[in-house]
Amino acid sequence: MRQVVSLIVAVLSAMITGQVDACTSAIISGKVSRSGRPLLWKHRDTSHDGNFVQHVPAVNGNHAYEALFNSGDSLLAEAWMGMNDAGFAIMNTASYNLAPDTASVKDREGFLMSRALQTCTSLADFETLLDTLPRPMGVQANFGVIDASGAGAFYETDDNGSRRFMLEEAPHGVLIRTNYSCSGDKDCGYGYIRSDNAGHFIIPAAERHDVTPELLTDTVSRSFYHSLIGRDLSFGDDPYIVDQDFVPRATSTASVVIEGVNRGEFPRLMIMWTALGYPPASHVEAVTPGCVPMSLRPDPKTWRSPFYDEVDKRKGRIFDIVRGNGGRYINVKALNEISSGQHALSLDNYRRGRIANGRLKKQLKK
Repeated sequence: MRQVVSLIVAVLSAMITGQVDACTSAIISGKVSRSGRPLLWKHRDTSHDGNFVQHVPAVNGNHAYEALFNSGDSLLAEAWMGMNDAGFAIMNTASYNLAPDTASVKDREGFLMSRALQTCTSLADFETLLDTLPRPMGVQANFGVIDASGAGAFYETDDNGSRRFMLEEAPHGVLIRTNYSCSGDKDCGYGYIRSDNAGHFIIPAAERHDVTPELLTDTVSRSFYHSLIGRDLSFGDDPYIVDQDFVPRATSTASVVIEGVNRGEFPRLMIMWTALGYPPASHVEAVTPGCVPMSLRPDPKTWRSPFYDEVDKRKGRIFDIVRGNGGRYINVKALNEISSGQHALSLDNYRRGRIANGRLKKQLKK
């Protein structure tokens, strides 16, 4: 009887948490990355159908920037991760263990990040923005930020204020956040297993001073390692596995790493390594200041990315059971075949992007 009750609780928990925006993220110090540059990573989960990347030009003295937007956002009003021409970059994860949302003002995270990209050049600027916004702010989030000095921090933010966690003080030079805040209620929130899943790969690489964008987009965001069970469930004889508590989830819509710069370097050297769509079925494209690949941009009629829609078709082969609760089951053979091919494309694009970045660096030094 106890086993039956436990099973019912587990199923109900999966049904409830399946609706949560379950992002996984990290900030990596340049001291422990292979390139020596800071990294800002977000594996995005959302109930929104799709996203695209667009360049937003400078207007009225604001900064130009590149950002991830929800499909259909023709006004480019809500940025969900991005970088600007001053070397400032930002992303977020929803937090579910801070103070409750204010009923009258909520879900302002995307608007706040758009404003930050338009106006901020540094961590200090972002702190000023948080301090001066009207209360309640309408946010419950962990905001990750890096700037052109190489500094980084998470700001665990609710309606009335925030608590800062500096990258320079982080163990191993790494800050990881999922859907709980370290300053919040210790028994609430979501993503504790996903946080350990990510740390399983990131921390050892940080100890070797060898964290790369590839590790984040093409290992962590493709991995079905489960820290509670202690193994990768995609490596086995089971034809299907249940979509629960992995970093990639059926609700995953992008994996993005912004490779920043250090003090004295040109912000134009920043790269936004972007895998749109369900990451195991996607591959990375390089977004650079002022230059977004056409495939990642929205169709002007539908405001959807063609790239995202192609990835979604491949995802359909992985989640191939459509009736009942079939959408919670992953076809392991299709997963491994598709992910392997997309992984190879990613690695080739990383190679090409780094060659182009190296050429730009030489030009800027002249």
